[in-house]
Amino acid sequence: MTDITVVKCGGNAAVEVDEVCADVAALRERGAEIVLVHGGSADIERLAARLGVPSRRLVAPDGVPARYTDPAMLEVVTLALAGMAKPRLLASLAAAGVRAVGLTGLDAGLLRARRKAAHRAVVDGVRVMVRDNQVGTITSVDAGLLRALLAAGVVPVVSPPALAEDGRPVNVNADRAAAAVAAALGARRLVMLTGAPGVLADVDDPDSVLPVVELSPDEPPAHRSGGMGLKLIAAREALAAGVPETLIADGRRPRPVTAALDGAATTVVLGGRDRLDTMETSP
Repeated sequence: MTDITVVKCGGNAAVEVDEVCADVAALRERGAEIVLVHGGSADIERLAARLGVPSRRLVAPDGVPARYTDPAMLEVVTLALAGMAKPRLLASLAAAGVRAVGLTGLDAGLLRARRKAAHRAVVDGVRVMVRDNQVGTITSVDAGLLRALLAAGVVPVVSPPALAEDGRPVNVNADRAAAAVAAALGARRLVMLTGAPGVLADVDDPDSVLPVVELSPDEPPAHRSGGMGLKLIAAREALAAGVPETLIADGRRPRPVTAALDGAATTVVLGGRDRLDTMETSP
């Protein structure tokens, strides 16, 4: 087990990117090794609207929604993450005195994925199979590349898309990418920063933060509102792969990573069975 912290910087527009980056700088000065993984939902939505690409969500049978990524949306996702969200993070880290390198999963095959032939979804109450959804499930992470950057004193800044087995890009969920990165590195913790103070018992009550959420290894997460469904699935995957600590915390506050490590977060724990030795995730 290495003392690496993987920080997932959420794509919610409310997340304070400069606070996240300043906190990463402060933690590194104290000797912490940080890998930053990011999404960019707000940038994706904004760019899709500018380009006239429809933005849709697919709801899986377990009630967890995910982005529908047809070929046009895959181009939007790639442009938004690599051309908007990532440069913003890199510039903010540089301003805080942090050397950082931006990578997508395509760079040197950092994130490899198995393309999904079809995606199960519920449309108007009917279960359907969607076959043009350009998404995949992460199968491997080049941990050696990330460790080399860390050893050189560089913070890796990682995002989708990933490289599929057919040599073409696929979209992967950024929370699940962060979990896969944490597992591959043997990280000590995964901190997922979002636009909420943690997992809420009542999505309309910001004071209803749950200090601990215990997940079943097999059942869908009970708390799926407010975009928490995929975050909790990602947390479960990280825990099942051996990451000791997984936190979901508020990315809108000052020093958000430090605050999460000091207890201002929802701690996610896994119950029901022993952890898995593999980082292969379910479709």
